Amino acid sequence: MFRGSHLRLVLTFCACLPLAGVSWAAHINTHTPTKKSQKVSETSPTRRRYHRLARSRSAKPIPVSATTMRRRHHYYERFHMSSFVQDDITAGDIIRGEDPVVRQAAIDALGNMNGTVVAIEPTSGRVLAMVNQKLALSSGAQPCSTIKLSVALAALSEGLISRDTPVALGGRYRMNLTKALAHSNNAYFEALGRKLGFEKVAYYAHEYGLGELAGYDIPGEQLGEYPDAVIPEKLGGVGKMCSFGEGVSMTPLQLGAMVSAIANGGTLYYLQHPTTAEEVANFQPRIKRQLDIAPIIPELSDGMAGAVQYGTARSLRLNFNEEEILGKTGTCSHEGTRYGWFASYVNTSVGRVVVVIFLQGGRPTFGPKAAEIAGRMYRNMYDHNFFVAGHGTPSDTAAVKTVSTNP
Repeated sequence: MFRGSHLRLVLTFCACLPLAGVSWAAHINTHTPTKKSQKVSETSPTRRRYHRLARSRSAKPIPVSATTMRRRHHYYERFHMSSFVQDDITAGDIIRGEDPVVRQAAIDALGNMNGTVVAIEPTSGRVLAMVNQKLALSSGAQPCSTIKLSVALAALSEGLISRDTPVALGGRYRMNLTKALAHSNNAYFEALGRKLGFEKVAYYAHEYGLGELAGYDIPGEQLGEYPDAVIPEKLGGVGKMCSFGEGVSMTPLQLGAMVSAIANGGTLYYLQHPTTAEEVANFQPRIKRQLDIAPIIPELSDGMAGAVQYGTARSLRLNFNEEEILGKTGTCSHEGTRYGWFASYVNTSVGRVVVVIFLQGGRPTFGPKAAEIAGRMYRNMYDHNFFVAGHGTPSDTAAVKTVSTNP
């Protein structure tokens, strides 16, 4: 039995219960798990937590093995061609009319990589060196991202963009031409290709020499291929043609002729490969056609310089940074063979030289590797005083009379 004071204390405590609030009652009820007390204590947030807990317990568990398999699944591309060669790839090259300094620099830089190097004097179209001529004169390969040079020139010529025009790439993401070239952004050039349309893309590609022989009477030169119609949409359509060169076959000589036109201000020369000392002495440049690209070359050159300074071709600067280099890389694969391209020109006080590197093989082959090889080649040429006035190329032959030749 309670005494009076105790009874008054209990009655006072009970009278305070309604003022304590639901949260305090819920705390007390956690120690008294009866159905009645639970019903009184469940606020709306509490009920939602109970429902979520119930659903999580009743949900069907995902088998661990299936989850593990999905997480561990990776796609590995398989290649059937080696990036390296055991035999002498220069065997059979005709070298009597080539510049010995340039040729040796190219051979040393290429090493045992499965590829070819073509060096061109852009002010005349003379081939200074062509290492592994069998590959250089072959039917070509997919140009990969080097096709972006042609697409960029087409878009600039059409007034579609300038170098600073932001192009929407989804959401709030935008990019201009300089960064797109430097970082080889595929979405950017897919967007340009769709805006231009296949007819204009193809027209300008042919103007710049794709789909036709680049050389003038070079024995053994084979023709690349530019399709007459857009590739099917299931293969990417015009977008893939403008970002990866899908459906296009380009030769190192064709790429070299186009970059030479960029380097010299718009003259597309026939490339000529002298084979004797007499042909070198009597060399005459032959113009294929004049391209109306001089006003837009500065718009393009910033992106090509950016590729070497901070973009996809920055590996070149591991070996050479004494002179300004402008270039474009390309990497892709086709039917088990990976291609690595790099086309560039060096801009010096005594003239310019265009260098095209094309590699084929497996996983070690890609565009930045080609850029690295170009850096070694420029380094070798520089160390042997090629970029010094009086060497004989490229400054002397630029004064030779030019002959216009219809294609």
